[in-house]
Amino acid sequence: MLKIVFMGTPDFAKDSLEAIYNAGHNIATVITVPDKPKGRGMQVLPCEVKKYALDKNITIYQPEKLKDNKEITNIIKKINPDIICVVAYGKLIPKQILEIPKYGTINVHPSLLPKYRGSAPIQWAILNGDEKTGVTTMYLNEQMDAGDIILQKESKIDKDETSGELWNRLSKMGAKLLVDTLEQIENKDAPRKKQGDNYTIAPMLKKEQSKIDWANKTAKEIKNLVRGLNPIMGAYSIFNEKKVKFWKVDNISIEEFIKKYKEFEDYEYRFHEIESGTILYIDKKEAIYIMTKEGILKVLEIQGENAKKMSVPDFLRGNQIKVIDKFE
Repeated sequence: MLKIVFMGTPDFAKDSLEAIYNAGHNIATVITVPDKPKGRGMQVLPCEVKKYALDKNITIYQPEKLKDNKEITNIIKKINPDIICVVAYGKLIPKQILEIPKYGTINVHPSLLPKYRGSAPIQWAILNGDEKTGVTTMYLNEQMDAGDIILQKESKIDKDETSGELWNRLSKMGAKLLVDTLEQIENKDAPRKKQGDNYTIAPMLKKEQSKIDWANKTAKEIKNLVRGLNPIMGAYSIFNEKKVKFWKVDNISIEEFIKKYKEFEDYEYRFHEIESGTILYIDKKEAIYIMTKEGILKVLEIQGENAKKMSVPDFLRGNQIKVIDKFE
C-alpha cells in the first residue's frame, strides 16, 4: 500500500479520501483549506474532508497558502510520501511540492480532459448541453489541469440531470477511478498520455450569468441554464420588479404544447407573435408555460423572492400571476 498525502476540500474530495482509506492505503496526512464561515448564521465550520479526517484520526494541516510556504513544504518532505493525491483542493500546487513524492502528484478532475480545464467543468458540461462527460486522473504539473492523463471514465448526462446530481455521480466515479489509478501506479503499469492543444476552459461561474435572457435564448438553452446552476445559485428572472428563481423546468415544442392542450389548435399561427418571456398558459395542477425565442419553457419548480423553492401548484396558491404577464 502507498503512503499518501491527500489534499482536498468539499464532499467531492471526501468521497475520494474515503475510497483510498477503505482501499487500505496509508493516509499520512490531509491538507485542506482553513475553516470558513458558512450559512446564514456565518458559523465557522470544517469542510467535508476535514470532518472525515477528524473521524479517522488523520493528521490535518490547513495552510492559508502553499506558495513559498516553507513550513508545509518541509512537513511533506519529512513525511516522504509515495504520492500526493489532489481532489478539488481549490489552490494551485507549487512546483516545490509537486516534485516531493516518488510517484509524483496526481489529481481527479471531473471532465474528459482536455475538455473543460478549470474550476467549473461539471456546470459547463450541462450549461453547454453536453450529452456526455466523465472523470480523469492525471499527473499534476504547474499549469492548470494540463498534466499527463492516466485513466478516464466516460458517463452519459441525463437530459434532466442537474449539476448537483452530476456532481454527486462523478464524485463516486472519481473516487473509484482514483483507487484504480493508485493500484496501477503501485504495480508500475499505469498509462501516461500527454494532453494535446485542443483543450477548452471551464472558468468559474459569475452571478450575472444566472439571469435568464429571454430575448436571445431558446427554451432548451434556458433549461440547460437552470440545470447547470442548480443548486449553486439558481437561474432567475424579474417578475413584478421581484427576483424569481427557476429550479426545475422542461423545454417543449409548440406542437407538443398543442397536442397536450388542444384548445390552442386554432391559435397556433399566432404563437410566433408572442414576445419571449410572456406567460402563455397556466396549468394550476402542473406548470407555468412561458414563450421563448424558440420553443416553450415548462416551469415546474420555482422560488419567489424571500421565499422557499416550491412546486408551481404551491407557488400559484400564494402568488398572483396571469396569462400575458411577462418575465423580464
